[in-house]
Amino acid sequence: MIKNFLFLFATLCSGVVEAQQGTSSPYSFYGIGDVRFKGTIENRAMGSITAHGDSIHVNLQNPAYHSAIRLTTFAVGATYGTNQIESNTQSAQTRTTALDYIAVVIPTKKVAFSLGLMPFSSVGYNVLNDLNSSIIRQYTGTGGINKVYFATSFRVTPNFSIGADLNYNFGNIETKSISAFPGVEFATREINTSNASGVNYNIGLRYQKLFKKKYLVYTSAVFSPEANLTFNNTRQLSLISWIIGGSESVIPGQTQDLQVADTKVKLPSKMDFGFGFGQTNKWTIGANLLFQNASNFGNRNNDITNVRFENATRFSLGGYYIPNYKSFSSYFDRVVYRAGLRYENTGLILNDKSITDTAATLGLGLPVRGTFSNVNFVFEYGSRGTQSNNLVRERYFNVGFSFSFNDQWFQRRKYD
Repeated sequence: MIKNFLFLFATLCSGVVEAQQGTSSPYSFYGIGDVRFKGTIENRAMGSITAHGDSIHVNLQNPAYHSAIRLTTFAVGATYGTNQIESNTQSAQTRTTALDYIAVVIPTKKVAFSLGLMPFSSVGYNVLNDLNSSIIRQYTGTGGINKVYFATSFRVTPNFSIGADLNYNFGNIETKSISAFPGVEFATREINTSNASGVNYNIGLRYQKLFKKKYLVYTSAVFSPEANLTFNNTRQLSLISWIIGGSESVIPGQTQDLQVADTKVKLPSKMDFGFGFGQTNKWTIGANLLFQNASNFGNRNNDITNVRFENATRFSLGGYYIPNYKSFSSYFDRVVYRAGLRYENTGLILNDKSITDTAATLGLGLPVRGTFSNVNFVFEYGSRGTQSNNLVRERYFNVGFSFSFNDQWFQRRKYD
């Protein structure tokens, strides 16, 4: 069984490393792209709160929660999304499908270990801009940054745990712009490619206290120090034959490779604080507040203009309800019902306008009969950006799915 699991894990990891278009947002042009990961499907269904974890659900936002896992747990999540993009004059609808994460947690008596792979950011846009017919431009971008992590967590006391994870970030981002003048036979094309690499780490704390044998109060904190992400950049200029919005072919001998400087982008430091209260195996409500020092953030290419960054914040509120987790007569009494809200100032400022992101979420956790494994869904509706200041508003709807497989490994057999 372990051999089959390792084969499945490696196969899925190769799928994540392959280029995925996990976003269709024009805002992914800036910075390092659209930062995608906002928690596991279970946590996203509760507004992306970070201060919640239990013995059968993986929490990938705070490494201290790995020590709460009691069985070896394999988790995989994916999302299908639609995005309605609107400006003052145009609108378009896009669709994306992508893996969100692949992770495994292996617990021991007091220490737990975890490793996994997930997309960190994604770039994906295709914009055709007709500027009063005097010049036609098309902008496209693909790629993103993945991260592979290794984490460990130590349960200091039954109520208090600490944890840390180490992340290696890597990936490739390609952006392309084409400019054409009506009546001119050929167009010009510029392709910028950036290969990214870097290391960062996170430190997490978790504390919980049981009152009156059934009520649970819990708090958590995560600190992420500032880190560097290095981009090796290349640029190519070409003269092309172009069908607007369609095929393109390079004119022989009309390509030039330019030297451009490599860049370093600082991944901002951040602090995340969480608090929650609930009744064990019945209901929980929690909240999180995240602060990110994004004012020193930058773009992978230094010649990107009309953009600046400010410190980012995110507030999350959410929880779950289980009618009766011990019920034998009704399956739906054992279903986990989740809901949440999320508000985020992304830290991105365009045309002197701060870009915000607001979402409401609903979710279900479906237990697999006869096991501790479970299937989870999230339904997320949100809005990002604004149509003022010549910008665009995005109205998105995401459906996320995850499977959490829980089993006991490395158990010594009493009988052969």
